[in-house]
Amino acid sequence: MHIMCRGNNKQYILPRDQDKLRYYILLKRYKGKNHIDILHYCIMNNHVHLIVRLNSRSLISKFMKQVNLSYSIYYRKNHDYCGHVWQGRFKSNLVDTDIYLMRCGKYIELNPSRAGLVEDPARYLYSSYNFYVNGQPDPVLSFNPVYLELSTCPETRRIRYKEFVLDHNIFCHETFANHMFIGNQQFIEKMETLYKIANSKKLRGRPKNIESSKN
Repeated sequence: MHIMCRGNNKQYILPRDQDKLRYYILLKRYKGKNHIDILHYCIMNNHVHLIVRLNSRSLISKFMKQVNLSYSIYYRKNHDYCGHVWQGRFKSNLVDTDIYLMRCGKYIELNPSRAGLVEDPARYLYSSYNFYVNGQPDPVLSFNPVYLELSTCPETRRIRYKEFVLDHNIFCHETFANHMFIGNQQFIEKMETLYKIANSKKLRGRPKNIESSKN
């Protein structure tokens, strides 16, 4: 599942390093309690992206509520702010477990470069990029299973993943921005039938019975 949370009115709700670090700590604190595996993330100034893998015990709605509510309390206290911090509930789309999962991870980790914050995504501290490309330990993350299939050699995996992310010929922004289900046509049709939701619509929260679905 690809999850996105945006600040109310697109305002900067994570403007400082300590704010992003606080959100990161909350991800680490609550992921295990709710049986959530985080495969990719990027914490931006006004929004957050996650790719999570779910299982039969996963409580994704509870997880997001705990993280975002805890951050809201922190933000109001530390920024002298009143009112809504987040723009509604989180939005999500389902991602097939193949090249589409890798493309979605790429889309997330290139956010800082597209926003003009850095030229090299490795220079952005609050994303999963350095975990995959430079082998940097990150207790929030579990390996993307498709990444592990790139090679049996860790160094070769890192090189191939970096080439994949930085290859501008492999990218599809509109798919991740506007579609509910990310995958091949068979996967999309299956998900549309299962959840009775058109692929072009955006989703707030989670599809019905999604707690037990996998990414």
